[in-house]
Amino acid sequence: MRIIAATIFLSAFLLFQIQPVIGKVLLPWFGGTPAVWTTCMLFFQALLLGGYAYAHGVALRMRPKRQAILHLGLLALAVVLLARSALDWGSPIVPGESWHPRDSEAPVVRILGLLTVSVGLPYLLLSSTGPLLQAWFTRLWPARSAYRLYALSNVGSLLGLLTYPLLVEPALGVSAQGWLWPACFLLYAVGAGTVAVVFARRQPEVPGVAKQAVSTGPAPCLSSRLLWIALAAAPSVLLLAVTNQISQEVAVVPFLWVLPLAIYLLSFVFTFESDRWYRRAVFVPALVLTSALACGAMWLGIGLGVVAQVAVWSALLFVASMLCHGELARLKPHPRHLTGFYLMVSIGGAVGGLLVGLVAPLVFDLHWELHASILGVWALAFIVLLRDPGSFLNRGWSRLARTGFAACALGLLGFLVVEAHLAVEPWTFVRRNFYGVLRVGEGFQDEPARYGLGLRHGRVTHGFQHRDAAKRRAPTLYFGVDTGVGRALRAQRASVGDRGLNVGVIGLGIGTLAAYGEAGDRMRFYEINPAVIDVALDSSLFTFLSDSPAGIENIEGDARLSLRRELLESGSHRFDLLVIDAFSSDSIPVHLVTREALGLYLEHLAPGGVLAFHITNRFLDLAPVMARLAEDAGLERALVAYEPEAEPEVLSSKSLWMLLSRDRAVLDRPEIAKAASRTPPAPSQDLWTDDFSNVLATLRLHPRD
Repeated sequence: MRIIAATIFLSAFLLFQIQPVIGKVLLPWFGGTPAVWTTCMLFFQALLLGGYAYAHGVALRMRPKRQAILHLGLLALAVVLLARSALDWGSPIVPGESWHPRDSEAPVVRILGLLTVSVGLPYLLLSSTGPLLQAWFTRLWPARSAYRLYALSNVGSLLGLLTYPLLVEPALGVSAQGWLWPACFLLYAVGAGTVAVVFARRQPEVPGVAKQAVSTGPAPCLSSRLLWIALAAAPSVLLLAVTNQISQEVAVVPFLWVLPLAIYLLSFVFTFESDRWYRRAVFVPALVLTSALACGAMWLGIGLGVVAQVAVWSALLFVASMLCHGELARLKPHPRHLTGFYLMVSIGGAVGGLLVGLVAPLVFDLHWELHASILGVWALAFIVLLRDPGSFLNRGWSRLARTGFAACALGLLGFLVVEAHLAVEPWTFVRRNFYGVLRVGEGFQDEPARYGLGLRHGRVTHGFQHRDAAKRRAPTLYFGVDTGVGRALRAQRASVGDRGLNVGVIGLGIGTLAAYGEAGDRMRFYEINPAVIDVALDSSLFTFLSDSPAGIENIEGDARLSLRRELLESGSHRFDLLVIDAFSSDSIPVHLVTREALGLYLEHLAPGGVLAFHITNRFLDLAPVMARLAEDAGLERALVAYEPEAEPEVLSSKSLWMLLSRDRAVLDRPEIAKAASRTPPAPSQDLWTDDFSNVLATLRLHPRD
């Protein structure tokens, strides 16, 4: 009994510890977008389904000794594959450099392929452990319930998730994590193998004997199975939708992946450990309250602070998950049908991942899966309550209860429809792909002199161009002439004389910086999102690129990978100015602000060149991080903050730029020095590297306007 419990606990711990580990490895390879985590979750849920299907098939159709032999063989194969990967890659689970993507084509397929190669079989076996060992437990001790072991596995999963951002990530680099996890998997394999041997020795070889001992309770009907799937799918969709919502507003970091998933797992722990945790009288009213709060969060948008946003969406996810999983636990069958029940639950989870990861980007222009998932939870709540003769919808004041529930549901539906309509109505162009949602809309319709079009990614405006002929080439927003990057460009132009500027830009937007280009200049833009390139080149929308007399090149793909490849193939670009402005919603992707990234940028910088980091951010204070990187690299730094006039003729925004150079004299030029902060930020204690970063330490509790 103890070794079964310990093995189930360890398998669940490793199952959910590997998710943020491998997700953090792959995140920089695909531009740091929230869709990387969504795709990882799709893979994990699909393999969870595969593991449950394997456990169900093996327990139902094979003799005990054959079950044990098959499982022992697969465990041995998984260990061999991890050892082979360690020899080939230098790490058991982190793919080698040859697996890095060369372009931005088919990112979902590539991520799924990388995950399959790196952790596919180990993850499948870990997924099968809970249901398979619980089935073996039921056959060894048929009079005892195995559902407590399911709660134990969820505790292990929860600890696996929570220890990552709190203990593992702050203490260990990615490379060390890539060795620690396989070492723990080896320990798990020994435990699972021991259980398999014990099971094979204690079970009779006549299938009918074992079957007769445990066959009690009617087989679940089709409608019950479909309801199990639906009750598992709804919170799964909501989990991924909430994770996307939080990540887009703050940052794409493991902590903000782990928190929603931990809440989701906690609901499993509570509802399957005991029926005392779930009460309809508590969670149905709580669903009404948290749905109303979520509507308020949607309406206020980024006006809410980090704490308020995370709290509202976490509360909704917890209540919805408790309601769905609580009803699922009420409907669980006799332990004889345990593996079939878990299989239906895993199908529901996989369906949720499939809907958010693959279907929603094809069907929805915006992130409407959040709206749909909230409505889905309400619909399921109504169905399960209506099916139960003992629920408050079917006794006492049933008509009043049904009317009240329906009125709340209709009010919610009305708000979500209106909010969705307002989200689309003002936009002239909308496109969604793996990297997010792009929207183009009009601004200053009532002011012909200031009228123009703007590009928004998520909730952040990434570019605006006036249509008035006199202002069409004027740089706007964070890129105006008096911003940090504008001053750096003026200073560098004065220093190069007549030869023309050589400028690199990470992050295209609508190509605003091309407005500074003159004949003889070379400007090279790096952009991972092909849709952004299409928008910037569409002269019916924006003309910064087509109007510029400079030589313009657009390089599609992740900037770090492209710059590294170009360095190896053709040497340094010797940029006079390299601008890092690759936003992922309201933050720079972490992999672009590490020691290794900075080293690569310096390889491409000319003597006397400047690195300009755009660190304007509502939620993350990146200035100390940049100061620490500069200190580590021995670079001089200048922080330039810009505050626009109340009603500028050319649209401007607050901005914060960190300028770095090897030469102090470059930053002391008048164009830069007179606007630089007199009290530059102190360096942070943490040096960000590809192995280590601590985004949590940079979070602001209250957003900065």
